[in-house]
Amino acid sequence: MTPSPLPLVITMGDAAGIGPEIIARTFRDTPEAMRGIFVAGDVGTMRRATQLLVAAGQPVVPVAVIGAPSEVWQVPPRCIPVMQVERALTSVPWGQVSAQAGAFAGRCVLWAAQAALRKEVRAMVTAPLHKEALSAAGAPFDQFPGHTEMLQDCAARFLGRPVDEVPVRMMLANEELRTVLVSIHVSMRDALDAVTYDNVLQTLHISHAALSMVLGRSPRIAVAGLNPHAGEGGLFGREEVDTIAPAVAAARAAGLDVSGPWPPDTVFMRARNTAQRPGEFDVVVAMYHDQGLIPVKYLGVETGVNVTLGLPLVRTSPDHGTAFDIAGTGRADAASLGAAIRMAQGLSATINASQSSDVH
Repeated sequence: MTPSPLPLVITMGDAAGIGPEIIARTFRDTPEAMRGIFVAGDVGTMRRATQLLVAAGQPVVPVAVIGAPSEVWQVPPRCIPVMQVERALTSVPWGQVSAQAGAFAGRCVLWAAQAALRKEVRAMVTAPLHKEALSAAGAPFDQFPGHTEMLQDCAARFLGRPVDEVPVRMMLANEELRTVLVSIHVSMRDALDAVTYDNVLQTLHISHAALSMVLGRSPRIAVAGLNPHAGEGGLFGREEVDTIAPAVAAARAAGLDVSGPWPPDTVFMRARNTAQRPGEFDVVVAMYHDQGLIPVKYLGVETGVNVTLGLPLVRTSPDHGTAFDIAGTGRADAASLGAAIRMAQGLSATINASQSSDVH
């Protein structure tokens, strides 16, 4: 008998946000695509989320409780398999910061990451966390600004390495544009300090390794400058001359297809891939969070996917937050979650195929 493939896990996210609702909506709307996928979360919270769909005149989506990831294949179609990974969560109000919800969401992420590291699941997709709730939860979650840093710490512990020896980067992607960030959740002032030769070069190597696997070839990497007009040869700042350009040169010397630094106000347009105009680049390396995320999100939050590069596991997430302002209303759009699931499935399949070919 052929063994069942490894399942994929979705973490529930903050119970007070839209995560449970968009998960329930995705299971309802695309049941065939959700076979072999389960939720690491709270059974009661997921049942509450299904009632939002019922209240909107939609059919009931039953919640099926499983005790292990492998049991997902025994769940009937058109059900939501949920694994209760912690003690039942007391119901929390929609749209309000809750330390209890933050702690539960954090524990779901850690459980799923450990399952992925142990190869019990093939990939993880994370519904949105609320950073304030995560901080309010206290230790250990208050030391992490978000998913990326938490997953990096978890992977480092699993591998028995210091965190700085497991470098990760955030990539945001949709069908038209990809961008990888040199720094993530830090202040603007700290982001400027993070534009170092080592950080830029490391970002280029991480981007190259990850996208080479996805594309099956060396990716064309564009590097955005930090200053207006990429510094104009040092007239508007020295970072391009002293830091970014040397890192680009070192990456090119190592065989990477890298160019720049390019003016940040035009490089994203050049990289945008449409039916009318193929992009000049496969990815843009941005110097800080908003520089890279604003262009991708402008093209459509509903289609964007966050991918963590550099981890020894596949992790994707929707390109939006907990949306407390509409939580509990039944109006949340699940398109980005669907895109994140498809991305996780594709990445895990690519990695498995690559590993199989290496063995043979």
